[in-house]
Order: sequence, then C-alpha cells, then structure tokens
Amino acid sequence: MKKQTNSDSGWRGSPEVWFEAAIEILLESGVEAVKISTLAKRLNISRTSFYWFFTDREALLNELVAYWKRKNTGSLIKQVEAYAETLPEAALNVFDCWYDQTLFDSKLEFAIRSWSLQSSDIRQAVQEADDERLQALIKMYQAFGKSPIEAEVNARTLYLVQIGYITMQTKEPLEVRIKWVPGYVNAFTGQYPSENELSRFQHRHGYHPKE
Repeated sequence: MKKQTNSDSGWRGSPEVWFEAAIEILLESGVEAVKISTLAKRLNISRTSFYWFFTDREALLNELVAYWKRKNTGSLIKQVEAYAETLPEAALNVFDCWYDQTLFDSKLEFAIRSWSLQSSDIRQAVQEADDERLQALIKMYQAFGKSPIEAEVNARTLYLVQIGYITMQTKEPLEVRIKWVPGYVNAFTGQYPSENELSRFQHRHGYHPKE
C-alpha cells in the first residue's frame, strides 16, 4: 500500500511552515534557492498550496527581509537602549547580540548581506539598517559623555568590526571569545569592564571560568 504524503492528503501547511522552510533554504543556499518549487519539494506539499498564504515569491522574499529587520536591527537597538550604569556595561549589552543567536542571527545577517550583492533594493535595505544601527550606537556613546566625533568613531569601530566578523564567517571557541571581551570593551570604549560587569556577562552566556 502506498504511503500517503502531505501532497496526497491535501495538507497545505501554514504561513509559518512555508516561511520557516524559506529561512532554512536561505541560510543553507542563498536567495536563488528560495523558490516555490524547492519549498514545495522540501515540505512535500503541492506548490499550488503556497498561493493560499503568499501572493507570489516576491511577497515571501519581502517577508524574509521584514523578519531580518525585526530580529537583527530590532534586537540590536533594544540592546543598545538597555539600562547600563557605565559605558563598558552598555557595550556588553550590545555584545549580547554577538553571543546570542536568538537576539541577533549572524547566519541570517550573512545571507541578507550576500543577497544585497545581487539586488539594489536589498542593498538599500542593508544600508538603511546599517545607518539605523550606527545612529543608535552613536547616541549610546554620547549618552556617556563622548563628543560627537568620538561617539561616531567608537560606534563605527564597534559595529564594523562585528560586521567584519560576520562577513568573514570567523569562528572562534567560546572560551577564546570570552577571554578577549575585556580587551574589546576597552578598545571600543577606552575603559575595561568591572569584574562584576564581566561576571554578569559571562553568566548570561553560560560561561563559567574554571577555578
């Protein structure tokens, strides 16, 4: 007896099911692979079911960009605006984005930036996101007494270094990354974090120094 498949059963999925499959394919293979036929094959659903939830492929791609904006830009700005008593603590709040994929998805960031090399519309969206993120960081530095020029240089240094990490797909063990955190904070702010600030940061990311 032939096993019934999703396609045979008439199951159409849901917007979330199609979208999650699109995210997976985008991260794995890039935007060129995000095609209705490819999604349908992965989900084992008829391709016509796609149109119950999205008008066309372009609508789905627009949703992917909107999701990236909400997740990465939204989370970064939230962390920039999080409460901090000192500039090093504020920097560590931003660093949370680089250590927690639920806040800032570096794989998604890489995929969108790769996509921007092929599309002027996506390139503009990336440039707008970069500007929004940088402006938020500049305000953070100014809130702790940095002059406009100092704030812009510090903000650009912090942000562009991390974007470089993402685009170069740099991989480092957590222990090494944590070890370098005080030095990075000092490089980006001119101050080292206190032991308590560093301890709280390590705890947030499940790192417990060996005794």
